[in-house]
Amino acid sequence: MYQTIVFLPLVASIIAGLFGRQVGDRGAQIVTCGAMIISAVLSWAAFYQVALTPGDHSEHVQVLSWIVSGDFNVNWAFQIDTLTAVMLVVVNTVSCLVHIYSVGYMSHDPHIPRFMSYLSLFTFAMLMLVTSDNFVQMFFGWEGVGLASYLLIGFWYKKPSACAAAIKAFVVNRVGDFGFALGIFAIFMTFGSADFAVVFANVADYTERSIHFLGMELDLLTTICLLLFVGAMGKSAQLGLHTWLPDAMEGPTPVSALIHAATMVTAGVFMVARCSPLFEYAPGALDVVCIIGASTAFFAATVGMSQFDIKRVIAYSTCSQLGYMFFALGVGAYGAAIFHLFTHAFFKALLFLGSGSVIHASSDEQDMRNMGGLRTKIPVTFWMMTIGTIALTGFPFTAGYYSKDMIIESAFAAGSSVGNYAFVLGVLAALMTSFYSWRLVFMTFFGESRASKEVQDHVHESPQVMLVPLYILAAGALFAGILFSHQFTGDGYEEFWAGSLFLLGDNIMEAAHHVPAAVVASPFVAMVIGFALAWYCYIYRPETPGKFVKSFKFAHNISYNKWYFDEIYDAIFVRPAMALGQFFWKRGDEETIDRYGPDGVSAAVVRMAARFKQMQTGYLYHYAFAMLIGLSAFVSWFVMGGQ
Repeated sequence: MYQTIVFLPLVASIIAGLFGRQVGDRGAQIVTCGAMIISAVLSWAAFYQVALTPGDHSEHVQVLSWIVSGDFNVNWAFQIDTLTAVMLVVVNTVSCLVHIYSVGYMSHDPHIPRFMSYLSLFTFAMLMLVTSDNFVQMFFGWEGVGLASYLLIGFWYKKPSACAAAIKAFVVNRVGDFGFALGIFAIFMTFGSADFAVVFANVADYTERSIHFLGMELDLLTTICLLLFVGAMGKSAQLGLHTWLPDAMEGPTPVSALIHAATMVTAGVFMVARCSPLFEYAPGALDVVCIIGASTAFFAATVGMSQFDIKRVIAYSTCSQLGYMFFALGVGAYGAAIFHLFTHAFFKALLFLGSGSVIHASSDEQDMRNMGGLRTKIPVTFWMMTIGTIALTGFPFTAGYYSKDMIIESAFAAGSSVGNYAFVLGVLAALMTSFYSWRLVFMTFFGESRASKEVQDHVHESPQVMLVPLYILAAGALFAGILFSHQFTGDGYEEFWAGSLFLLGDNIMEAAHHVPAAVVASPFVAMVIGFALAWYCYIYRPETPGKFVKSFKFAHNISYNKWYFDEIYDAIFVRPAMALGQFFWKRGDEETIDRYGPDGVSAAVVRMAARFKQMQTGYLYHYAFAMLIGLSAFVSWFVMGGQ
């Protein structure tokens, strides 16, 4: 069953990619969608069998012997436990719905087989990552996801902005991947193996070890975990390595949903959770994870409040929600982090695909300033987006209410300085999340239409092939929390996770269930305040945002320009690198190597040839004279040599 789940998307990708002309657009869609439906159904069956059936149903599935070099032996195998089963459900469910949605959304694109092939390839790479039983296989899937995301973000390769965004995503992720690779190297040098079972079983023996690096004595496990976390920062767009995420919106909307809802960006969260036996013995690294996560949640929320591109608002929301997941990991609430990953997949995919429906209805318009009044024209999309919004903001008894509130309560229950830091920023981020989420709804669906007359005349509801995935995701956004909170974070925690998440001390989520009532109410209060502010600014007093911008221009500019991270990186890294490259190109390559190398040698040959050419006059007496001179020289040499 597990081989089918993992490899069926790869087979579909090969068929659609290599034989797209033979099978045609419809054939490529049928093959890839059919394969994903089968994988998704089997993933839910595996989830029920492994996670919801009493007893330990974890498995180790050997696929083949992969790398054998001396003592280094890496097998291609699947580690099937509750954590894997959860990720299989998330990845394959969202990917399946995105495939189906793409049938309608990309119906007019001339390269449908290539697009469907890329989607399936992306899914296969992510499945390789989440089923891996060793770090090398995980790295294989990790890089495969990076490659597929590059292809998908730059799918419209004739569009310069899409090509630039694809390159940016690829380069920024290489920074994180370099740290991840160093962490894997350090693990192999330390433990002599890359297998999870071997490494995790021996972690306790290395708690007092240190490593000498750049004249400093560093804790070995802390260093390894921080290097791994650098990789997670790149893939999951944490503060500092987040700049690729908003630009990735240049790809088609189904790509945005696939990358930002359930797959690529959650790879870092999954990796840290999988490596919980390592991180639990490196509390310093967990503190860093918590601080970076909380800072990211706050930073991305501040930026989301001032953006006008409907997809970029949701992209910064993703960045912020990933911050929640990481600070949950940082305080040891691994179950809450994965639970939020699980619920977030439903409502964020719903929001992205819903925004795609809005864009589809509005003649490819993405600027919310040119929308408005769509509530009556596309009512189904409006209600789907509203459901996604209430789940994201944590409205009581929706999916986000159970997972996000548990994260905030766990941060408070940690009782540490970093926990308190995360709690405060988490509540503030919840307020801003509510504000920018309802701002999106109000600007898009309420008020008078700000679109041109031509666009207004063509507004229409999306076809059912695009709406059916929204219905399914809306059900998940409403009920995934209430159905599974007991298992993920409640009394059924131990039986549900069955050791796939490691805890060295007490379960922080048990203490989270007993925090003061004010702490429990704080996310709800923040949500209500955010909603009230958005309603006041965009429904009751729509002139308020303009007045705020004029009065607080500096703060608005910081938010609107994304805290100037791109400009800072451009000044510190891009321009100096370009200047250095220009210097080596002009002075080093052209004026030195080429001048005295290939160009210099060729120029000397040309000059010598020109001189010899002058000797070739064509007159017989010139040649006779040259022969006489040569003969005289030979005789002279012979006579002198003979003496």
